[in-house]
Amino acid sequence: MIPRWLPLRSLIVPAVALTLAAPAAPRAAPYDSKASSAILVDVDSGTILYSKAEDAAFQPAAMAKMMTMAVVFEAIESGKIKLTDSFPVSEHAWRTGGAPSGSATMFAALKSHIPVSDLLRGAIVQAGNDACIILAEGIAGSEGGFVDIMNRKARELGLKGSHFTNVSGLPDPEQKVTAADLHTLADHLIRTYPELYKIYAEPDFTWNKIYQRNRNPLLSAGIGADGLSTGFTKESGFGLTASAMRDGHRMILVVSGLTTDKDRADEARKLFEWGNTAFERLRFFNRGEAVAQARVYGGAAGSVGLVTEEPLDILLLRGNRERIRARVTYDGPLLAPVAAGREVGTVRVWVGDTQVLEKPVYTMADVGQGTMNQRALDAVQQLLIGWLPQWN
Repeated sequence: MIPRWLPLRSLIVPAVALTLAAPAAPRAAPYDSKASSAILVDVDSGTILYSKAEDAAFQPAAMAKMMTMAVVFEAIESGKIKLTDSFPVSEHAWRTGGAPSGSATMFAALKSHIPVSDLLRGAIVQAGNDACIILAEGIAGSEGGFVDIMNRKARELGLKGSHFTNVSGLPDPEQKVTAADLHTLADHLIRTYPELYKIYAEPDFTWNKIYQRNRNPLLSAGIGADGLSTGFTKESGFGLTASAMRDGHRMILVVSGLTTDKDRADEARKLFEWGNTAFERLRFFNRGEAVAQARVYGGAAGSVGLVTEEPLDILLLRGNRERIRARVTYDGPLLAPVAAGREVGTVRVWVGDTQVLEKPVYTMADVGQGTMNQRALDAVQQLLIGWLPQWN
């Protein structure tokens, strides 16, 4: 048993510190986005391919509906509601987001009842404000109660720069998001709810005999786009959160602050195409291969390997000659017994001075409690040297 007075500290263990030879390919040109705020991320590797003012706050407009859908999807997956359930159309939903509002709507009829499966399409495909409010009232009893859940979920997901005041994205100066947060939210929707996410790719939806096409301008652009949401406010301009697949790899993009809907579509398409052509994929470690060793206190083994859930890849701008560095940080020493698959730290990768990747690391094996002699030796070592950082 470790004495209570012995301090535990955060250890920094550089797992990789490399300078790669310059690739033979010609150097790719960097990108300069017209957007006031933007981020482009390779999902498989987690590499940030492009960022510009990604932590600057702006009004999300209809992109706030992604947070609404995160709560609705969770309610469906947990069994709290079913796709076959029907919710009533209240006067608040009808007036605030329906036909009388003059805003994006699925044209839900006042006092009618609509199945959840149709409300999802009204909210996602048609960007209907009424559909979002109806879902919120059906799940939480009121829009305000649902917004409270949205903000709790945002904190749970680590959305540090976002705050929500309504479920539809109708203009409100208190409602704020960042490009980085919208990327995190989109990634959560795609990874956690793959079946429900497919609704984002549906090209159109008809309700109340009114046909409406999906508002995402990239779905028919031939670049592999399969979701998510557009947005527009006078204050924030035209924005878009989008995902696209090419050659088995997914990228997520967020842009905001464009001046027209055409600029928004053109900028997003160009940024996706640049991401697909300007980078080469480099692998640091295969799946299951240790990226570092963590010290173990009182264990049958003195250390345990740390791994990522997926291969540790980065995408590097072709011809980039900047130094690549990686570092693993964990709270240690780990106290035996240690179970395999336990998240204990983070690996971060820099290209030059820019951090491009951050992923959690997990213990790759069980480490049982050591013998009395092993634990006594560890206690002496802790007392004498305080588990000084171990450098690979």
